[in-house]
Amino acid sequence: MSSNDDLEELKPTPTQGYKPSGAAKSTDEYAKLDAEDESLARWKASLGITPGATSTVSGPRLTVLTLELHSPSLPTPLVFNMDDTAKMAHIKKNPITIKEGVDYTVRITFKVNHSIVSGVRYIQLVKRSGVKVGKIEQMLGSFSPHPEGKPHEGKFEEESPSGLLARTGTYNARSRVVDDDGEVFADWEWSFKLAKEW
Repeated sequence: MSSNDDLEELKPTPTQGYKPSGAAKSTDEYAKLDAEDESLARWKASLGITPGATSTVSGPRLTVLTLELHSPSLPTPLVFNMDDTAKMAHIKKNPITIKEGVDYTVRITFKVNHSIVSGVRYIQLVKRSGVKVGKIEQMLGSFSPHPEGKPHEGKFEEESPSGLLARTGTYNARSRVVDDDGEVFADWEWSFKLAKEW
């Protein structure tokens, strides 16, 4: 599923008015900008942007922890733990079952590690028998490291397709979490089938 066309489809749509700023600044560097402006300093502190908030700028700016599917008709959420490489490899080859025609919530948890990340979004490309059948691009927002190191979460609603044709065959999905600068924080493939029940 990794053709050049797919890579183009998985690029984020540019955010109107956003101009990439070049090298990312640490939270500490942002905290020191315009430090004499008291109202701006209070606003930045409410976001966890304070001097000395982070001690290192190494490693990824954002780490995706989980992706979850929640639905009132689903007894327990479907959880993809990004650290569980064996399970992630398993769902690529062994489709999960999604109930047709239901509303469900996608919940993504992630940690912002050492600098502000602008325009975090989830992109998903879905194919069946090699033909594109759907694409999702969902903006989650802009985030700074949590003052207490806790993860952030993004949520959005989706509806699964329904009907006999939709239940035929396996769907292959490729998902990414990216930012406005096009930096890819997570990229994985998985598969699913639609059925009358979960």
